[in-house]
Amino acid sequence: QDGPQRKKRKSEVGEVDKQLDILAIGTAVGSILLYSTVKGELQSKLDGGHDSRVNCVRWHQDNCCLYSCSEDKHIVEWNTQTCKVKCKWKGDNSSVTCLCISPDGKMLLSAGRTIKLWDLETKEVYRHFTGHATSVSSLMFTTVKPMNESIPFDGITGLYFLSGAIHDRLLSVWYIRSDRKEKNAVMSFAVTDEPIFVDLTVSEVKEEPVKLAVVCRDGQLHLFEHILNGYCKKPLTSNCTIQIATPGNDGDSTPKPVPILAAAFCTDKQSLLLVYGNTSQPVIEKVSLNTSEPHICLVRDIQKVLSLKTDAALTKVKTPVVNSDTKVLVPGIPGHSTAVKTPASGKEKKKNKRKPGETEESIEERLGALDIDVSKVKTPGGLPQTDSLAVLLVQGLESNDAEILNKVLNTRKENIVKNTVARMPIYAVIPLLHELTKRLQGNPYSASLMVRWLKSVFTLHASYLSTLPDLIPQLGMLYQLMESRVKTLQKLSRLHGRLFILASQVAASEAVQDVPEVNQTAKLVYEDESSEEEGSDDEMIADKDSDENWDEDEEKEEQSDEQDMTVEKEINGDSDLEPENESEEE
Repeated sequence: QDGPQRKKRKSEVGEVDKQLDILAIGTAVGSILLYSTVKGELQSKLDGGHDSRVNCVRWHQDNCCLYSCSEDKHIVEWNTQTCKVKCKWKGDNSSVTCLCISPDGKMLLSAGRTIKLWDLETKEVYRHFTGHATSVSSLMFTTVKPMNESIPFDGITGLYFLSGAIHDRLLSVWYIRSDRKEKNAVMSFAVTDEPIFVDLTVSEVKEEPVKLAVVCRDGQLHLFEHILNGYCKKPLTSNCTIQIATPGNDGDSTPKPVPILAAAFCTDKQSLLLVYGNTSQPVIEKVSLNTSEPHICLVRDIQKVLSLKTDAALTKVKTPVVNSDTKVLVPGIPGHSTAVKTPASGKEKKKNKRKPGETEESIEERLGALDIDVSKVKTPGGLPQTDSLAVLLVQGLESNDAEILNKVLNTRKENIVKNTVARMPIYAVIPLLHELTKRLQGNPYSASLMVRWLKSVFTLHASYLSTLPDLIPQLGMLYQLMESRVKTLQKLSRLHGRLFILASQVAASEAVQDVPEVNQTAKLVYEDESSEEEGSDDEMIADKDSDENWDEDEEKEEQSDEQDMTVEKEINGDSDLEPENESEEE
């Protein structure tokens, strides 16, 4: 719609808000829808307040004000006239599941597991209460005024309120004191199962008892009537229990219980509106109370009222009527075009039955009868394909079967790993990451294989993982593991370098030592049978040689001396007297 028209519509809502019955509906995505029951259409939509599922919505006494709480731990105050957030604050460390506004409209009760009472002006916690072990599902004030009228009333002190939680069979009553000492419940009401719907009549006078109607998950309604006058140690049991059952005739003699879905007190506080039967088509009935009897069983023939019969559908199997014109497709492999055959007649069925003497047909023959090519069914080489590995992996993760997981995760081929991860269903990604994290902490050999799977998961499913709100706690262990491994990588690489140098030096020294030494001793010595004479002749020859050598040496020395003398004379400028004398000297 256009802008001006929409503005007009909003102002219209503000004017006639008091006359209209508007339903505020919280959604799982965090938005709140305002639905007009009078007009039968959506009035407006409140966005931008919550990031997660809305758990509870409460109207304030001021018609334009609405409070909501969510899984995102926040409480939001809305202005329904402008459809904008007036105030937003953190209500708890975990999700806030329930809200309740005080009778004077100045205080707000909120609960996750613990219960907090907030001052709506300052948005600060006024009181803390212990709460329940599980998430609180219902909160409501049981009194409007304090029982002790002598104390001046400030609007909240002296009031009682009631709380119920999921999987808790006790409804607790709390008392708001002026001091902060007492944080525990003053009394409790015991029921047979988890309460799913609670309604009560508010006590306005001191002597007036509080009437409480609690519908449990087992389909029973418990009625309590009690005057709130302080502490009570033992849990109070119900004054009256109401059940509804079928009459048990029309062929079925056993009466069957009919679950009560909800109950609410009428304005006269003496009669109840009961909602029972099936959630898709419930029956609403007004019942006057008679609490003198502890157990009341109302007989209602619900089968005549309800058109939906579930028992018949569950017990009887209907066979479809097949005409001769219709053709039935034989089941085959997905994507394979099987031949269309007409349904087999009764005679053929009799023929198919095997007689004691006959041999059973092989699977290949049966597949041939179905016109399916056997070669397409068989995998080449008998190796498992990636689609079957993906199915195996999912089965192993769901059943936590170590044998199946080992078979799949020990695959070494990159393309098989990649295809298997690609064909996995989305919901199996987080369980696979947890399994890989567990295996990474073990044997280093298996860790090297797991890294391939991790790489494929992060590559192919990064977009899905980025959409998860709790991704950080899910992958926290894996991140810490990788961080610790990476920290030691630098030290390990240094150690690896040093060890490599040492190993290469040791190998080099061993190679040098391995070179064989040259043996200096003669391998063969030949000795001739010589006489002493031959030996003396050798000695004589040796002496002769030495004498000749000696003479030659002397001549060489003389020549060198003469040459030196002539050089000196030439330097001094002297010359020999006569060539004759020279020749003589020569």
